[in-house]
Amino acid sequence: MSFFNKIYNHSPLALQNLMVSAYGYAWKKRRFGGIFEQDLVAAKNRENFSTNQWVEFQQAELQKILLHAQAQVPYYTQKFAQAGLSTEKLASIDLSTLNQVPILSKQDLRAFGATTLLARTREHGGSFFASSGSTGTPTQVLFSHSMHQRWSAIFEARIRHWAGVNRFTSRGMIGGRRVLPDASNTSPFYRYNFFEKQVYFSAYHISAQNISNYVQGINKYHVQYMTGYAMSNFFLARFIQESKIQVNEQKAVITSSEKLTQEMRDSFKAAYNCKTFDSWSGVEACALVSECEHGSLHISPDAGIVELLDDNMKPVPPNTLGNVYCTGFLNYDQPLIRYAIGDSMILSNETCTCKRSMPVIKEIVGRTEDVVIGKDGREMVRFHAIFNGLISVAMAQVIQHKIGEIILKVVPVALKVSEQEIELMKQRVFSQLGDIEIIIEEVNDIPLTANGKFKAVISTVQRNSKIIT
Repeated sequence: MSFFNKIYNHSPLALQNLMVSAYGYAWKKRRFGGIFEQDLVAAKNRENFSTNQWVEFQQAELQKILLHAQAQVPYYTQKFAQAGLSTEKLASIDLSTLNQVPILSKQDLRAFGATTLLARTREHGGSFFASSGSTGTPTQVLFSHSMHQRWSAIFEARIRHWAGVNRFTSRGMIGGRRVLPDASNTSPFYRYNFFEKQVYFSAYHISAQNISNYVQGINKYHVQYMTGYAMSNFFLARFIQESKIQVNEQKAVITSSEKLTQEMRDSFKAAYNCKTFDSWSGVEACALVSECEHGSLHISPDAGIVELLDDNMKPVPPNTLGNVYCTGFLNYDQPLIRYAIGDSMILSNETCTCKRSMPVIKEIVGRTEDVVIGKDGREMVRFHAIFNGLISVAMAQVIQHKIGEIILKVVPVALKVSEQEIELMKQRVFSQLGDIEIIIEEVNDIPLTANGKFKAVISTVQRNSKIIT
C-alpha cells in the first residue's frame, strides 16, 4: 500500500475529499495540459477525412512507428531481425503487408514491458499504469505526459463529444479505485473531485441497502452523465429502478470495460432517461472504438490500426468474428505493434448515416464476466486488483459457488505462491467483499472455456440466492 493510500485510509471524510480533489487537479493537468488542445483540434478535423485520406494517414503513421521501434526499442530490434525485416524491408511495409511483422503477445508485454519493450530515448514524465489483467497478472503500460495528452485528446473528441458531453461536464464515475478503506460498509460510498466536477463512486458497495446513498451523491453534486464499468453502472441503475428512488436525469451513460447489452441500455434509459454510448479501448491505448450520435461503433484510425484475424492469422471478412490485434500510433516510449489484446469483434460492411469515413464495428464481443455477490448483497465483477503486482502468480481465477465463500485458483510462477502474496490476496478480497471465507487453490493450469477463451470470474450463484445477514 502506498504512503498516500495509508494517509487517505486513516483520514476523516473532509480530508479524503480534499485529497481526492488534489489528486484530481494533478490528473487533470497531466491529461489536459501541454499539447492536449492542439491535438484535440487535430482529432476533430480528422473526422472529416475521406477513406483515402485515412489510408494515407495510417500508412505514414505505420512507417514512423515501425522504423522507430527498430531503431529505439531493443525488443523489436531483435524480433524484426529474427523475422528478416531489415530497415529497407520495414520501409516498404504497408497496410496490406503488415502481416509480415511479428505479433506481440500479452505474455511478452508482461515479461518485457518495463525493460526491453521501452525505447532507449523516452518522452518526459513517464508513469506505468496497470491494465485490467484478466489472466491474473496485469500488464504495465508506460504513459509519458505527451502521450497521455495525445490519448486524452482522441478520447475527448470521439467518446465524450460524440455523447454530447465534454471534460467540463459534471460526471459520476464507477471504476477500480478504492473509495472506502478496507472492507468498510459505511456511507457515503462516494468522494468528490472538485477540480474535475467528478463524483467517484465505489464499485464495491453497490447493493439494495446502499442505493439511496449513491443516488444522494448523484443528486447532491448535479451529476450530468455516468461513466465507467458497464456492469457496475448496470448494477447501480437496476437497484435504482428496483428501489423506485428519484434520481436526476442524465445527458448520457458512457460505458467501458465489459460487454454492453441491450438489457443494460434499457436499464440506463429507465433510470436516467438518456441514451447509452458504448466504447472500447483499454489501458494499452493502442486502439479506440466508440459510438457516434447515430448509434454506430466506429474505429478511430488515428489511434492505431485494428486487425481482425481468425485463428490462422488471416483477416476475417465483414460480419465474421475476428480476434483483435492492435498497432498503436500514440506511444513511442513503449510501442505496441500487432498486439494481441485478447478481445474479439465483428466488422460491419455498412456505412453510418453520420457520414464519417471511419470503419464501423458491428459488435464488440469482448469479455462477459460472471457476477460475484457478497454476504450483504453487494454485486461486482472486477477483481483484477487482487492480483496486481504479484510476482509469484502467473495466472489466477476467481470462483464463487455459494454466498459467503470465494475460491482463488492461482498458477504459481515457480514452485508455489509466496506466503506474503497469499496473505495479500486474502486482504484484498476482504477489502472488496468484507467478511468472507477465502479458499486459495494452487494449480498447474487453469482450463480455457469450450471456445478457447480464458474466464477470469466464474460464479454459479444466482442473484436471488439468500443473503447472509
